Amino acid sequence: MGLRAATRAERPGHTAQTHGRAAVTFVTTEHFTLQGARAATTAESTGRATMFLGSVSAGLVALGLIATATRIGTAFYAFGLIVLSTLSFVGFVTFQRVLQSGIEDHGYAERIARLRAYYFDCAPELVPYLASVPPPQRLVIQGLRAGYWQAFRTIAGMVGVVTAVLAGSAAGLLTAIADGHSGVAGFVAGAIVGVAILVALMEFQFRRFRSLFGAGQSGPGTA
Repeated sequence: MGLRAATRAERPGHTAQTHGRAAVTFVTTEHFTLQGARAATTAESTGRATMFLGSVSAGLVALGLIATATRIGTAFYAFGLIVLSTLSFVGFVTFQRVLQSGIEDHGYAERIARLRAYYFDCAPELVPYLASVPPPQRLVIQGLRAGYWQAFRTIAGMVGVVTAVLAGSAAGLLTAIADGHSGVAGFVAGAIVGVAILVALMEFQFRRFRSLFGAGQSGPGTA
């Protein structure tokens, strides 16, 4: 009887210890899964940006060949409008998708930061051996920084800049045709359209991150 009573008395502590080990297993597994998800979003963003830049390179090479073959005649302007408009569309689509991937990456990073906080709360003796920072710096330590200008350093920001240049070039080429092949009118119109689109894309990215993750956040990280 005494042995059974002692065993029953030890069961709550044993159960708590078992639950604690299970919690650690769950948390580390989740941490590993989130790291893999972050790697996947970065890989997708990089792949899409690479395909986009490859398309831009091929399109501009083709445009140069057409310019040489037609001596910048009517065929060059028609082909240029088609190529630049198509590349601009591909750029807008790529920008939207890599921005979505960047938002997913940011969400995964926030969840990882919460898991790291759990580690330090449950095992404070780990503080001297792991990188421990105040809560506001938990994303910074993962390479995710806030601020409006950070939006230009993301993959979405890079794609947005190239897309704005392509769209501005298409608008400038169209203006030049409409104004009797005026180079000045084309450059002015292209610059205005390009800057306007660039500002709109960067502001859209900034607002998306800010609305989802709080004030002061822009497109962080690489995705």
